Amino acid sequence: MPDEEVIEEGVLNPLKQEVQDPLLKQLMQESALEPEPQPAEIPLPTDEVDCLVIGTGAGGAPLLARLAMAGLKVVALEAGPWHDPKTDFATDEKAQEFLFWNDERLSAGKDPMAFGKNNSGTGVGGSTLHYTAYTPRAQPDDLHLHRDFGLGVDWPFGYEELEPYYEELEHFLGISGPTPYPWGPKRRRGYPLAPLPLNGAAQLMERACQQLGIQTSPAANAALSARYYQEGVGWREACTNRGFCQAGCSTGAKASMDVTFLPLAVAHGAEIRPNCFVTEIERDEQGRVTGVVYEHNGITQRQRCRHLFICAGAVETPRLLLLNELALSSGHVGRNFMAHVGVQVWGTFPEDIRPYKGIPGGLISEDTHRPPDADFAGGYLLQSIGVMPVTFAGQVVRERKLWGAKLRDYMRNYNHIAGINILGDCLPHEDNFLELAEEKDARGLPKPRLHFTNHENEIRMNRHAEQLMRRIWETAGATDIWVFPRSAHVIGTARMGLSGDDAVVNAEGRAFDVPNLYICDNSLFPSALSVNPALTIMALSLRTADKFLESEQRRDT
Repeated sequence: MPDEEVIEEGVLNPLKQEVQDPLLKQLMQESALEPEPQPAEIPLPTDEVDCLVIGTGAGGAPLLARLAMAGLKVVALEAGPWHDPKTDFATDEKAQEFLFWNDERLSAGKDPMAFGKNNSGTGVGGSTLHYTAYTPRAQPDDLHLHRDFGLGVDWPFGYEELEPYYEELEHFLGISGPTPYPWGPKRRRGYPLAPLPLNGAAQLMERACQQLGIQTSPAANAALSARYYQEGVGWREACTNRGFCQAGCSTGAKASMDVTFLPLAVAHGAEIRPNCFVTEIERDEQGRVTGVVYEHNGITQRQRCRHLFICAGAVETPRLLLLNELALSSGHVGRNFMAHVGVQVWGTFPEDIRPYKGIPGGLISEDTHRPPDADFAGGYLLQSIGVMPVTFAGQVVRERKLWGAKLRDYMRNYNHIAGINILGDCLPHEDNFLELAEEKDARGLPKPRLHFTNHENEIRMNRHAEQLMRRIWETAGATDIWVFPRSAHVIGTARMGLSGDDAVVNAEGRAFDVPNLYICDNSLFPSALSVNPALTIMALSLRTADKFLESEQRRDT
């Protein structure tokens, strides 16, 4: 255990003192003979649902809708509350911090991860409530790093398994993007909506990349560039380009799960229970899941089920498995933790940029997907970035160490600031993992502790990307260029594979050693991919639902 985490003896673990007083000693001995009070028995519900889903984000919501539409009795448990976007979402960064998963998570390693608003959310809709709606597809070779580079592991299936789900999602959600898309395989159908307008940073990046011979394109975004009719939901209004995607979309233009798949699921009979934090997973003598125990507004409840789908994300999913000593036979629960390489480069421009306006990720380039001059495995994409002032000020403090008058002087240039960042692959390493800490949270459960260190491949990728992004901003006319090192998205802590020897679940998301347990979120990614994960998580969710329904149909015939 790291030195800084060693607790002082006698504080959390006080020494047991020897009692000297004879009368007190006798009273304590008599008290010890009395039976300790037992907790009240949790009532056993009489109802059993076909499928119980933990989590309502990109992994849980599509699956929930698919299972409900098939006529199954399904319930979803969400740790966070329901939000009404029209009344609960304000254009105020500090006011919106309730959308983040703010339970403390412990970080370790040489490059400890930032949590909260960086990569996790809470509420009905999960992290999609505050994701930036960036939805590029993975490319076919993203799934085969080991085949192409001899590093990492390959996915247990190819791109052809995801392609139909990508297309379905793009048209269900109403993705705004370019047709044709410049990179990857030719597509049968284009995006249903035209791209959103480019913000100031995107326009600067576009002009500079053109001079440098780097191809760019408006990005694919799950935010509507026009009104769009959606099955089970009705009309959703177009994006107003206010740039506040990361703190909740009040208009419903952004395709978060609370305004897309979850209404569809409810329309087909699904039940969603908010404010329900799962603590225990119950099993029978054969090891099959029989139900879960959860806390709802301080009251302990139990729900029985025939099948359990854990879709709680790459931190809470392995944490729940470790807490319940479930699906551990491979030894890979919590292992293979990856985080996207996500270095940012910022510059100051004479133009009026106003980085709070427009969709944050307006422009993309995948020319760096497999750079010819790369000294690393995998690749990355380039994207322009918009940023809110409080978020940006926090980054300035952390990296440039500005404070007080110096920080105020720098932030007066905020409307002239523009950024670019990358989203790059990451390899699994033995010393990057999640474990349960000795320290307890407010519920009395061990906190998750994540160890993360960038290794040589990630360091080389960061270096390559930083040099390129500096050239782009220099060409665009930036001054005072500086770098903000960061990692994004937690991935891979309960990966899928072909064998239970080195994976937790099979290619359909079913646990190798628990026949009625499924996992469906970014924890099952075998590799990080060189694109944002949301669209692929949703595609896996639909695919897992379809594979499950096919197996149930075979069992019934």
